[in-house]
Amino acid sequence: MILRTEHLSHKYSSTWAIRDINIEISQTGIIGLVGSNGAGKSTTMNIICGTLSQTEGRVLVNNIDLRENPEAAKKEIGFLPQTLPLYTDLTVDEYLTYCADLRLMPKTETGRAVREVKERCGIAHFSSRLIRNLSGGYRQRVGIAQAIIHKPKLVVLDEPTNGLDPNQLIEARKLIREIGREHTVLLSSHILSEINLLCREIIMIESGRVVFSDSMEAFNNYSQSHSILLLLDNPPSRTELLNIKGVTQVEFLADRRVRVYFEGDKQISERLAAASIANGWQLRELSFEKGLLDDIFKQLSSQSPQ
Repeated sequence: MILRTEHLSHKYSSTWAIRDINIEISQTGIIGLVGSNGAGKSTTMNIICGTLSQTEGRVLVNNIDLRENPEAAKKEIGFLPQTLPLYTDLTVDEYLTYCADLRLMPKTETGRAVREVKERCGIAHFSSRLIRNLSGGYRQRVGIAQAIIHKPKLVVLDEPTNGLDPNQLIEARKLIREIGREHTVLLSSHILSEINLLCREIIMIESGRVVFSDSMEAFNNYSQSHSILLLLDNPPSRTELLNIKGVTQVEFLADRRVRVYFEGDKQISERLAAASIANGWQLRELSFEKGLLDDIFKQLSSQSPQ
C-alpha cells in the first residue's frame, strides 16, 4: 500500500477542518484531489506530507506510519506546495544538491541524482543559472525536480500548473504524466478540466469529508443529464414549453436551437416529441446533454454532510 489514511481528522481550535478521511492508494498513477476553498484539501495534504500533525487517525506511506517513524516515511514522499519552495539566489545545481541533502541521500548518489532529475525535467541546460533568472515555467520544473529527486513512492503536487501560459501548461502536463508512470501522484487542482485530462481516479473532499472516491469515468458519468437540446423548424414560445410537465427552464439559442432544462425522469423526451407533433413545431433533433465536470462538482458538494 503506497498511501493509506485511517480516520484522519484534524481540529483547529474548536473547529474540525477534516473528519474521518479514509484514503487507500495501492498503485502508481495520478489521483486527483479536489474540493472547494476551505473544504480541507490543504489540511489533508499537509498532514500526508508530514508538515502538520493530525489530531486523530493515522497516515501510512509505503506501509510506514508517518507519526511513529517520520524520517523513514518522509523519505518516501515528494512534495510540491502551491508556493514554490525555491531559493532564488542559488543556481539550479546548487538548489537540487541542497534538496538531495535534505532528503538524507548518500553523498555518493547526489551527483547522479541531480543529473538524472535535470534531464527528466528538461532543465539540464540551466544547471548554472540562478533560479531567479528562470521563467515561471522553468521554475515550476525545478520545483517538480526537487519533489522527485530522491525517487519517492508518493509525489504530492499542489496546483502544479497554476499560472503557466498555454505552452508551459502542455509541457507541465506531459511531465506530470511521465512521473505518474513510475510514481503515485496525488494531484490537487481547482481546475476540474485539468483533473479530467491527467487523472485516472478522483477524490473529492467537501466540508472536511470525502464525498466521492472513484475512477474518472465514474465521476464523469455520475451526474444525470438535466437538459435537452432541441432543433426545431418552428420553435414554440417559452410559455408553451414551460407548460410541458417537468420543464423547469427554457433557453433559446441560435439556429432554431432550444435548450430545455427539466426535472424528473427522461420521459420528458417523449412529451416534447408528442407536443411537437401536436403543435407543428417540426422537431428535427433531440439530444440529452452530458453534465459538465463543474456541474457534477456542485452536485456532490451540495450533498456533503453538514
